[in-house]
Amino acid sequence: METAASVRPPAVAGLFYPDDPAILQSQVRSLMAGAAPRIRPGTLPKALVAPHAGFPYSGPVAASAYAALGDGAERIRRVVLMGPSHRVPFSGIATTSASAYRTPLGLVSVDHAAYGLIADLPGVVALDEAHRPEHSLEVHLPFLQILLHDFALVPLVVGDAGPETVAAVLDRLWGGGETLIVVSSDLSHYHDYATAQMLDAETCDAIECCEETVLGPYRACGHQPLAGLLRIARERGLRPVTLDLRNSGDTAGPRREVVGYGAWAFQ
Repeated sequence: METAASVRPPAVAGLFYPDDPAILQSQVRSLMAGAAPRIRPGTLPKALVAPHAGFPYSGPVAASAYAALGDGAERIRRVVLMGPSHRVPFSGIATTSASAYRTPLGLVSVDHAAYGLIADLPGVVALDEAHRPEHSLEVHLPFLQILLHDFALVPLVVGDAGPETVAAVLDRLWGGGETLIVVSSDLSHYHDYATAQMLDAETCDAIECCEETVLGPYRACGHQPLAGLLRIARERGLRPVTLDLRNSGDTAGPRREVVGYGAWAFQ
């Protein structure tokens, strides 16, 4: 039986997404119903990139990423979920001692055996403090809980870590068809609509070319985990496919200052 101390509770339920389970489930299903799969049927991506803002803003774009799983979602048993640290500065990549993450939809078990595979790598640190307030991982869990039948989570919060550090971790956790990698990142922040479109289009080109040197904090808040994914994708011969590219001015906000969102699948 899980104890309260061993479970990482939700930090942004009721803020970024509904805290009522029925409303949350309905909202996620509605977002997924509005997302059209844009890759070949029967093809299961190895990795996804999806945004992490509040559901009214980035939810439609995140749904575009998860729609790429299609019927293949039933094959996934482990999700390696990487996102940036917004509130706790630190060096490296943080694991957690928590046995599970909780959302309004229930518990998701943390795969500590997977942590054992990366414990000796440079930059990997145990740091619960980085996980407690962080939304970049949490907002993906309702999508995963609804789409996947039974899966374990490998949650990793990325602080100051170079692409070689991130790529080494992903290489160890790569697995087979049972393992999905999800990198959480928004794109440009607080530019006017036209400027954001220009910057995000350039970032999209870099992602499609697996060129991590173009990325930086002004391009993507999750530029560090994203850069590591691009490096390992290039080394392993994966092809990125752009699924969606919009910003908050397209979804739920004004166009004076916007945040960019994109979705990619790596096959």
